[in-house]
Amino acid sequence: MSGLLNFVDGLWSSCGDERIIVFTTNYKDKLDPALLRPGRMDMHIHMSYCTPCGFKILASNYLNVKNHSLFSQIEELIMEVEVTPAEVAEELMKNEDVDTALTGIIGFLERKKGMKRKKSGVEEQKVGDENQEENDKKNESQEMEEKCEKRKVKRNKRKMARRAKGRKQ
Repeated sequence: MSGLLNFVDGLWSSCGDERIIVFTTNYKDKLDPALLRPGRMDMHIHMSYCTPCGFKILASNYLNVKNHSLFSQIEELIMEVEVTPAEVAEELMKNEDVDTALTGIIGFLERKKGMKRKKSGVEEQKVGDENQEENDKKNESQEMEEKCEKRKVKRNKRKMARRAKGRKQ
């Protein structure tokens, strides 16, 4: 961290011109506060997932289209699926034909929606498997305790039988 801070501070002191440094992270909360202080990072921009409004801007920029009959379907899918603007832009660049590009976006979003369902199904299955495993361990533990208890009872019966036999003799 020290080397990075020295490097950043050195950039500012070595030249009179202003410099723009772009840092990106998915975990801002894990960064050292010294790196985030004013003077080092003066502007913080949150880049979220694509919204319907963001999609319209991208469609306008890449396909030069302001409105289309498929927009409502795409906007509904965008509200259901977490998709980045970069992913949307990548799909829009695949074809210059508006109908083909928008149909491609719908297919992409549907696939992503399906993967989300599949992933949540796998997670549910994993939780179910973990619960089953926990139940199996509890049952196994209970069975072991019952076996131990039965052995104790048998031992006590044998001891009592020996004692009774010893008294009779």
